[in-house]
Amino acid sequence: MDQKIQDEKDDLTYGVVEEALPNALFRVSIEGKDAPIIAYLAGKMRKFRIRVLVGDKVGMVTDPYGGKARITKRL
Repeated sequence: MDQKIQDEKDDLTYGVVEEALPNALFRVSIEGKDAPIIAYLAGKMRKFRIRVLVGDKVGMVTDPYGGKARITKRL
């Protein structure tokens, strides 16, 4: 199980929140890419009511199929 947690830490992508959308969705611009992606808030962040605002730098786990990303860390 520790190996899985370590792999997730290595796969974090960092970006800046551009826009807050309804239902805990965010439009995030990724460093090094020009097109923003849609990201949703992770369950633990919802549970502990960690707020993410426009302009915050966040760490995300991207979907391997190119869909949405999951915000797991607020920096």
